[in-house]
Amino acid sequence: MKYIVETPKSVEQAVADLQAAVQRHRFGVLHIHNLQETLKKKGVDFPNACQILEICNPQRAKEVLTEDMDLNMALPCRISIYSEGGKTKIGMMKPSAMLKALSDSPALATIAQEVEETIIEMISEAK
Repeated sequence: MKYIVETPKSVEQAVADLQAAVQRHRFGVLHIHNLQETLKKKGVDFPNACQILEICNPQRAKEVLTEDMDLNMALPCRISIYSEGGKTKIGMMKPSAMLKALSDSPALATIAQEVEETIIEMISEAK
């Protein structure tokens, strides 16, 4: 269900490179959550850098929601870039696996697989 790769880049550089890859693939970055910073503002010292990018392809989102509006709860796609054990990692929950748990629609399974393959390409480019 998880897809995780390591990169020799810093979290910040991997985030910048992922943002560029997202745009090249006609997706958009809706928001970036800086988990470490958010926790610090709430008085929690968390040692690991972690930035979570919410990304979306509007056309694909429309296709999914037209087929099953309930899946709005699973959108947008999220890609995490974080440090763990002195290494930088880029990961996501696989859309195909998440969708399989939420729907038995063959049309949605196809869309999820295509989106997953595209996100894996983006991650590879940012790696």
